Amino acid sequence: MSSADKQDGVFAIEGHSIGHIPERERHGNPRDLFTLWFCTNIAPLAVITGAMSILTFKLDVISAITAIVGGHLFGAIVLALASAQGPLAGIPQMIQSRAQFGRFGSLLVVGFTTLIYLGYFISNIILSGKTLHTVVPAIPVSLATVLGAALATAIGIIGYKFIHGFNRIGIWFMGGALAIGLAIMLPGIGADTLAHGSFSPAGWFSMFGICCVWQISFSPYTSDYSRALPRSVGIFKPFIYTYLGASLGPILAFIFGMLAVSGAGGYTDAMEAVRIHTGWFGYILMILFLVNIIGHNAMNLYGAVLSCVTSLQTFSPTWTPGRLARITLSCVLLVGSTACALWASSNFIEIFINAVFALLFILAPWVSINLLDFYVVNRGHYDIASIFARDGGRYGLFNSKAMVAYVVGALVQIPFISNSFFQGAWASLFGGVDVSWIVGLIVSAIFYALLAVRRPRCAGVPAT
Repeated sequence: MSSADKQDGVFAIEGHSIGHIPERERHGNPRDLFTLWFCTNIAPLAVITGAMSILTFKLDVISAITAIVGGHLFGAIVLALASAQGPLAGIPQMIQSRAQFGRFGSLLVVGFTTLIYLGYFISNIILSGKTLHTVVPAIPVSLATVLGAALATAIGIIGYKFIHGFNRIGIWFMGGALAIGLAIMLPGIGADTLAHGSFSPAGWFSMFGICCVWQISFSPYTSDYSRALPRSVGIFKPFIYTYLGASLGPILAFIFGMLAVSGAGGYTDAMEAVRIHTGWFGYILMILFLVNIIGHNAMNLYGAVLSCVTSLQTFSPTWTPGRLARITLSCVLLVGSTACALWASSNFIEIFINAVFALLFILAPWVSINLLDFYVVNRGHYDIASIFARDGGRYGLFNSKAMVAYVVGALVQIPFISNSFFQGAWASLFGGVDVSWIVGLIVSAIFYALLAVRRPRCAGVPAT
């Protein structure tokens, strides 16, 4: 972010991309991280995923609530620890991976993360199109899909300041609307509703795992939204504000979706159940959900663009990407993603959610290595000049220790994987519950702790 970016209003297009933000250009308040992560998680995809506790895992209401709350409170620790790195490093999360894996070694993680961003972007394009069509039936789904994608792209192009401003205002509307919706639905939750479903260890741990995965899947781009904060804010404030927003927002949205399909009527479509059970207020909710989908989707595009720029700049170290690079890549991704959304099958979102859970075996080892390297090995200090150096500087082109820990952490998960794409040999030992990501987190952490050689701490993080 340049000095002009700091002075201009929220509608000014961000000029910075993946470069280090000098201390003199930092600004903002850690409280913005609460509004960002709370508001952005009150979205239809969260409502739909929360409903899975009843529709897919057949849990009772109390069991579903405890699984949802426990999973998000646990998983948000990872997300918040990643977010707290932003003010200290001053760079996006994925380019920071060069300090852990080496200049070229980081490309594997950056590539998979970009796919996850784009998958979320396409899923939310589809949801925004359907929601806009529901609100205004005269607009065909295809046109509504294009409009939703274009608006999200416009916000993503404007960038960091607008996204934060959008969520500072949106939290009052979305939080208030969700509270009103819950107040309307709760009187309809009687003894019969509470008696539906039952506790099962497999169902409970599956829902707990989904909530953890929800949080971990965001961790590769959390520091993108904290990197402009002054370094003086430290670690605790970004951590606690991110943790509270990232845990409380989806907890409310997941429970909202779960309660919607728990009521009478036997609804299998969470969003339709929300509209029916909240009566006339359901239409207001749909409009607000539509606006929030678009705002949330801007974050997916913003992260995808930064990851793409990171990949391209890896092969062109003299290139200094700026505003034009972000705009161009945003437009390219808009066209490609919208085409995929228009072509995608009706069950694309379900397929993608399963794919994200399947890809967790890629993210789990990265999470352990990232957190250990930043907080334990380097104590929050990275040599920024080396991160952007042609030869990787002190971090090299490949960090063999990190890559060995990463590969081992990924491979050891295979026997424990249990999802719609693959069943590991030992998955049945846990009643079909996918515990592979837990195994990956633990094993990769142990291996990296044993292999990593403590590097001399940097005196600071000057961008040179």
